[in-house]
Amino acid sequence: MRSLWRGARHQNRIFWRTPVAAFFTLVFPILMLVLFTAIFGNDAFDTVYGRVNSSQFYTPGLAVFAAASSTYTGIGINLASRRELGILKRVRGTPMPRRAYLGGVVLSAVWIAALGVTAMVVLGVVAYGVNVEAAKVPAMLLSFGVGSASFAALGLALASLARSVSMAVPIANATLLPMAFISNIFVPFGSETPGWLDLLGDIFPLKHFGLAFGEAMNPLSSAPAVEWHRLGVLVLWLAAGAAVAAWRFSWDPPVTAGRTSRRRTRPEPI
Repeated sequence: MRSLWRGARHQNRIFWRTPVAAFFTLVFPILMLVLFTAIFGNDAFDTVYGRVNSSQFYTPGLAVFAAASSTYTGIGINLASRRELGILKRVRGTPMPRRAYLGGVVLSAVWIAALGVTAMVVLGVVAYGVNVEAAKVPAMLLSFGVGSASFAALGLALASLARSVSMAVPIANATLLPMAFISNIFVPFGSETPGWLDLLGDIFPLKHFGLAFGEAMNPLSSAPAVEWHRLGVLVLWLAAGAAVAAWRFSWDPPVTAGRTSRRRTRPEPI
């Protein structure tokens, strides 16, 4: 546990020393909330939660997007980059337990996700009057915990399948962003939405994460507002991501990167 805690603190320092990562993980979703509310106004309209204000719809969705970005994208890209640079191989040769290192990476990502969600919810409540009931806070915490764990496991799976950072970055962006558009995060689905698109969103975990967290903030729902069936889908994705990571995760750099580095270290003929 001491190694796990130290590893998480170390990973947290690395995150804050990377301003670009901090911006896209924490600041970018907040800017999207401000822009969406400014563009579309804060009037009531029909959503999956009922007729609520636009800020009441966008706040939980963008909070979930920030959590998924911190865990899925952050873990997947960072571990793929460290493997390619040979950092993971060197970590494996230290006395630090490998599970403690990976646990520190996951714990730090979940902590950053919690900060992003908290900042989003506080901004929504203070600036836009978003509803948060004390009786539904346990449902919010449960949804955040299960959803963040699910996307953290998927981040480990992404790092396991992407053998280089040049593969991890496009895979992360090509999966998370389209998933957000079909998951009631950026665009509210209505009666005119094609049924196949709604069904496609039901397959992936981001929609269930967003609706479970959003229902806990829905002023029209009654406490405790726990969406058990959506949490069950998230648990299935968690198990799938963990299984892929346990099967394919590697600490060694890819073979091509090793060959390239060896070529560069050889002296050129005169």
